[in-house]
Amino acid sequence: MYGFEALTFNIHSGYLEAIVRGHRSGLLTAADYNNLCQCETLDDIKMHLSATEYGPYLQNEPSPLHTTTIVEKCTLKLVDEYKHMLSQATEPLSTFLEYITYGHMIDNVVLIVTGTLHERDVQELLEKCHPLGMFDSIATLAVAQNMRELYRLVLVDTPLAPYFSECITSEDLDDMNIEIMRNTLYKAYLEDFYKFCKKLGGATSEIMSDLLAFEADRRAVNITINSIGTELTRDDRRKLYSNFGLLHPYGHEELAVCEDIDQVRGVMEKYPPYQSIFAKLSYGESQMLDKAFYEEEVKRLCLAFEQQFHYGVFFAYMRLREQEIRNLMWISECVAQNQKSRVHDSVVFIF
Repeated sequence: MYGFEALTFNIHSGYLEAIVRGHRSGLLTAADYNNLCQCETLDDIKMHLSATEYGPYLQNEPSPLHTTTIVEKCTLKLVDEYKHMLSQATEPLSTFLEYITYGHMIDNVVLIVTGTLHERDVQELLEKCHPLGMFDSIATLAVAQNMRELYRLVLVDTPLAPYFSECITSEDLDDMNIEIMRNTLYKAYLEDFYKFCKKLGGATSEIMSDLLAFEADRRAVNITINSIGTELTRDDRRKLYSNFGLLHPYGHEELAVCEDIDQVRGVMEKYPPYQSIFAKLSYGESQMLDKAFYEEEVKRLCLAFEQQFHYGVFFAYMRLREQEIRNLMWISECVAQNQKSRVHDSVVFIF
């Protein structure tokens, strides 16, 4: 029903779209970032943020501040906004909003399982988990010895259960298996989210397909680069790529056989949208690739706000806020460690 959203969209989702567009206007601007980059201490950062929407969350924090406190409080603001939107949402928007958190759930599961493998304290690990990815039985993940137990004891009652069908094995959990599990789960999650958005149709389908395809392609590139020089075979690598996106299927065939970063670059430069990303990098360099991808993602997320009557704005807003929190974390760490010269290295301007 493309083009007719304007007739019915506002009945159920007009209020929430207005709310999310209001939240978007509170994102930090380039001027804010320039001021933050000139701060000398974390208290200066707190003072500057007190004039923004983060003010109420940081105002009662005593000195000396820590980077973790700033990140925690900024994340709390995002969680509060998300919970408010979820409580007001009706179907299918409520399901759409829940899908946004599944990525954090996967990260939390991997964090707990990896931490347990290295004999870290479960309580300490739970504190590091992202609040948007929490679920009731998360603390019991620590008892699982292999994928089958992980699924049977804990994950069968969570929204992640359907995604586990591909990675249930009796192999003991080790670092390599856990990383493969993370990527297999993410692949299943992205494909499921993609199908759900396609089913919604209209502008939501068009905009979200583009954003999720970009995410799938970025993951394909990262999987390829991270698996160079490991024991992961070409077939195993190919299995971890999502079955959609601009690179599917021919780009995936070429990425699966890449042996170094320059070969990956050669494959990606055949695709016009990704040419500009790799043009920013010098040959053999992969450190700045993450930032280049983040910059491209931010550009696409901002474009989602140019169209009305679709759910893509909720996804875009959550992602932009998360990018903003990453920026604040980097700036705070640079200030705390007295590395002011590197402060611009990883900051991605949103507006």
